[in-house]
Amino acid sequence: METVVRTKQKINLVDGTFSPSEASDIILALLDEKINFHKLQRLSWSEGRADADTRFPDGRIKELENEKVIAKEFISTVRGQVIKLKIKGVLEISLEEEN
Repeated sequence: METVVRTKQKINLVDGTFSPSEASDIILALLDEKINFHKLQRLSWSEGRADADTRFPDGRIKELENEKVIAKEFISTVRGQVIKLKIKGVLEISLEEEN
């Protein structure tokens, strides 16, 4: 019997239609989780090492904070309207060999 190893996976994280308030809650919660991940990563890398290179998590935190501003501005433009927002978020996972 042959064993098949999956090298790719997709996770349908968000797929639906939401009010602006619901959409804001979902998007900001996802961004906040990712920001917190990078803050913990940065803390872990720099723990006991004042010279740790934290440029990557620092950069990602800035990018994600900027995305929060953009998302808030976008959603604020439709607040108060009788409108729904469609959100589709798929995580694609694949194997990658380290160099």
